[in-house]
Amino acid sequence: MPRRLLILLIGLCAVAGCGVRNDSQVAVPEPGPSSGASARTVERAEAAQAFSLLGELSDAWRDRDCAAVDRLTAWAENTLGGRACEATRNGRPAPVGVDYTEPEFFLPAASGQERWFVALARRPEPAYFLFTDEAGTWRLAAGPIPVEGDDAPETSGEAVPTDDPSIGVRARLVPQRYLTYLTDPAGVSGVSFPKGDAAADLLRELTERPQKVRPDRLTSDVRLLIGPQRALRLPDGGALVVHALEVEYRQRPGPGRSSLARPIYGEDDLRGFTGGDKAAELTGTETVLLVTRVTGQGKLSTVAVRRDLTTLTTG
Repeated sequence: MPRRLLILLIGLCAVAGCGVRNDSQVAVPEPGPSSGASARTVERAEAAQAFSLLGELSDAWRDRDCAAVDRLTAWAENTLGGRACEATRNGRPAPVGVDYTEPEFFLPAASGQERWFVALARRPEPAYFLFTDEAGTWRLAAGPIPVEGDDAPETSGEAVPTDDPSIGVRARLVPQRYLTYLTDPAGVSGVSFPKGDAAADLLRELTERPQKVRPDRLTSDVRLLIGPQRALRLPDGGALVVHALEVEYRQRPGPGRSSLARPIYGEDDLRGFTGGDKAAELTGTETVLLVTRVTGQGKLSTVAVRRDLTTLTTG
C-alpha cells in the first residue's frame, strides 16, 4: 500500500473512531456542574443574604401569594405552600410575620456535604431555621422552630456526617427513634424522653384525645416526613438533629350519628380548607418540625418544636 494512502487511512480512523465502541455501547455523561462548584463552602455573607429572605416570605404570606411562598420554600416549609396557603385566601389566618434578628449561623464544612446551613435567631425569641440551596437558589426548608425553655444549647456548628462511626449513626437514627416512641405507648421499645418533654406531651395527646372527643371516633397515624439528614455537632459529643414528622387525625361520627359532636378543628380551619363551616367527618394532617438533641450516650430530648395544620379534608 502506498505510504501516502496508509497515512490517509490512519488519519480517517482517528477522526471516525475506528476500533472504539460507539454511543450505543458507552454512555457519555451529560455535562454538569463541577464537584468543586457543588461543594463550595457557604460563607457567612451568603448565609446572611439567604436569611434576609424571611422578610420576603413574610410579605408573601401577608399578600396570600402562594406562588411566592412555594418559590421561597423547600422540604417541610413547602408543605405549607399548597393547601394551607390557599386556605388563607378563604379567610383562614395567615402566619403572623415576625422580624427575627440577631442570627447566629452554623455553616457546615463543604467536604462531602450539600449546601445548607442552620441559623439560630436570638430575637424576639430563640428559634432555629434550616436553609438549603436548591439548584443555586436558597430556600427556607424549616423554620421558625421555637426553642423550648430558656435558651438553645451551645453547638460547634460542625456538620455530623451520617456515616460517622459514633455520633453520626445516632444522629441518623433520631427521626426513626422519635417515631418509635410516639407509636409505642406501652414503652416496649425502650425509647424514652424526659418528663415534660414535647415528645411526651404529643404521645399523651395521641393516647388521650380519642377519649376526649367521644362519642366521635378518632384515630391517628404518625409518619416521618422524609427529607435530608441535617445535624450539628455539640461540644459534649452529642448532636442537634433537624427533622420533621406528620400526624394524621381521622375523625368520624359515633354510632347512630350523622355529624361530629366534638370536631377537633375549628370553624376558621374548616372554612379555609373546605369552604364550609360543618363536616360529617374530618381528616387533618399536621406537620411537626423538630430539633432534637441526642447525647453521646444516645439519650434524646426535644430542643425546639413547631406544629402546623397543612391539609384538612371532609367526607
